[in-house]
Amino acid sequence: MSEAVKSNHRSAGAGATAARLFVLEINAGRIHTMSVDGSNKKTIVSDCHLPDGIVVDAEAGHIYWTNMGIPSLNDGSVERADIDGKNRKTIVPQGQTHTPKQIILDKKAGKLYWCDREGMRVMRCNLDGSRLETLIETGHGDADSRDATRWCVGLTIDPKFGKIYWSQKGPDNAGLGRICRANLEIPAGQTAATRSDIEIFYDALPEPIDLELDLKNRVLYWTDRGDPPRGNTVSRASIDNKPAEPEIVVTHLMEGIGIALDIPNDRMFVTDFAGSIYSARLDGSGERNFLYAQGNLTGIAYAEI
Repeated sequence: MSEAVKSNHRSAGAGATAARLFVLEINAGRIHTMSVDGSNKKTIVSDCHLPDGIVVDAEAGHIYWTNMGIPSLNDGSVERADIDGKNRKTIVPQGQTHTPKQIILDKKAGKLYWCDREGMRVMRCNLDGSRLETLIETGHGDADSRDATRWCVGLTIDPKFGKIYWSQKGPDNAGLGRICRANLEIPAGQTAATRSDIEIFYDALPEPIDLELDLKNRVLYWTDRGDPPRGNTVSRASIDNKPAEPEIVVTHLMEGIGIALDIPNDRMFVTDFAGSIYSARLDGSGERNFLYAQGNLTGIAYAEI
C-alpha cells in the first residue's frame, strides 16, 4: 500500500474515520474487509480471477486489485470498485498484463504501479487504466518466462528520490531471490528492457514477495515465503544506509505474502498463504495471529475510511 493512502485527511465535519483491513482470498476469489482485530469481517467482492494485490484510495472511495489469472492463459487483469465493493469495473483488461501481483497507488501522480510475474515486467497506468506503460522488463518470451529469477512480484516507490523498488522471487527456496531498485522514469534513450540504472538492493534472498516502504523512517519491509530460517519471515532494512544484512523482525509465517504498514500507530499487518493474518509492532514485537484458517491469503491493505 502506498504511503499516499494514509494521508486521507478528512474535513472536520466529515466525521471520524475507522481503521479497516482489506484482504484477498485467492483460492475463493474474494475480497474481505474487517476491523484491525479481525472483527466485523464481511465479503465485499466475489468471483475474482485469482486476486493477488490490493490497494485502497480512501480519499476517492475506491479499491484497486489485481487478478493474477492462470499464468499459461495470459489472462490477468486489474479491477476497481467502490470501497463497499459496488460499481466494479475492469480498468486493465485481460491480455494487457500477464500475471499481475502486488499493486500500489501513487495518489499525487495519479498512477497505479504493479509487478507482472510471468510478464517479467513492472507496469503502471493512470487510475482509469489509460496510458499503460512498461517501466522495467526483465525478460521476454516463453523461455524467459519459465525462469523464476526474472519474475517480478512485489513493489513500492520512494517519491523523495523518485525510485522504484521491486522483488524478483526466484525458484522455490533456491536462495536466488532479489530486491532491485531503479529510477521511476526510464533514462532518456533507453527502454524498459535496456535501461542501465537498475541496481540490486539485496540478492541471495529465499523468496521475497510483497514490499512496503516506511517513508517517515526510510525503511523497506518485505515478506519472504521461502524456507526458514531466512524465509517465512518479514524483513526490513534502511534504504539510505543499507545494512550488510537485512533485519528479520517476524518469523514462522507459513509462506508470507501480503504486508501493510500503519506507521502512525507503529504496527504492521501480514498475511500468509496458510490463511493467517498477523499484527505486530514495526520492530516485530507484540506479534499476534488474530485470524487463522481463512483460506489462501495474498494481498492486504490498511486504510482509514
